[in-house]
Amino acid sequence: MVFLDFEKPLESLYLQLEKIQQVGEEGVLDVEPMVKELENKIRNTRKEIYSNLTGWQKVQLSRHPERPYTLYYINQMCRKFVELHGDRYYADDKAIVGGIGNIDGMNVVIIGQQKGVNTKMRQYRNFGMANPEGYRKALRLMKLAERFNMPVISLIDTPGAFPGLEAEERGQAEAIARNMFEMAKLRVPIVCTVIGEGASGGAIGIGLGDRVYMLENTWYSVISPESCSSILWRSWDYKEQAAEALKLTPEHMLDFGLIDDIIREPLGGAHNAPEEMAKALKRQIKKAIGELLEMDPDDRIEARIDKYSQMGRFERIPKKVEENPG
Repeated sequence: MVFLDFEKPLESLYLQLEKIQQVGEEGVLDVEPMVKELENKIRNTRKEIYSNLTGWQKVQLSRHPERPYTLYYINQMCRKFVELHGDRYYADDKAIVGGIGNIDGMNVVIIGQQKGVNTKMRQYRNFGMANPEGYRKALRLMKLAERFNMPVISLIDTPGAFPGLEAEERGQAEAIARNMFEMAKLRVPIVCTVIGEGASGGAIGIGLGDRVYMLENTWYSVISPESCSSILWRSWDYKEQAAEALKLTPEHMLDFGLIDDIIREPLGGAHNAPEEMAKALKRQIKKAIGELLEMDPDDRIEARIDKYSQMGRFERIPKKVEENPG
């Protein structure tokens, strides 16, 4: 198991439990009462730790190396999944995966960022940072879904769109903007879920939908806490303050009206019980699609556009009336 810095109390308890279990395996003592006591202590400690996580701690959890990624959820939710490749313009971007899946008899198109489960795969997947061809592949699949009347499911988990020079040369900004434009008027239901990191245009490029959800220990913001800290304080040392100032947690996003609901995670995070998390995600997605399919496509598009038009908060400052000097 991998423990984050704020989980150190749990790590010491697990070490104690492991030692006691080893003694029990040797048959020297009856360790069952001690094991039960430690398991209860672990459960209570975990509840205490996770009952009041800070913004930065949620960012850390969203990046946990054992956290399930897009392909895991696809394999758990779908009876069958056929991955489709390429944008038909330039290349196949490995940072974005997508294809046609079958969820309990319903055909859907699923798109999402894939980070990779080890060092080699993370390099292969470019750490989940898509190039323009990735967003164009996603759009091609969404248009395919529209043609065959299949709902679109988007799973978001990216530290941002790839910021390299070659990505800008191939039209990174245009590709993301085009996706947003086309998703706004797509005639099939779109259900988006932030399953890990939801950073900037990299997330919104496949994140405009009729229903937008976030898993409990994820974040969604225009910039990462580290990058925000480096801009404001010229150092990454203030990332924790930046995370609080950015208000990037699911609770903040729900309060701002930017998402529709929060999908609760198992105690300890999605990586602690991935199968349970996949079942909860599947239930929420199926429920949302069922509700959306009952709507007329034109009404659904109008509601989608209205939803995004109403986002944001602002105040009007009364115009000061100048006194007549005469």
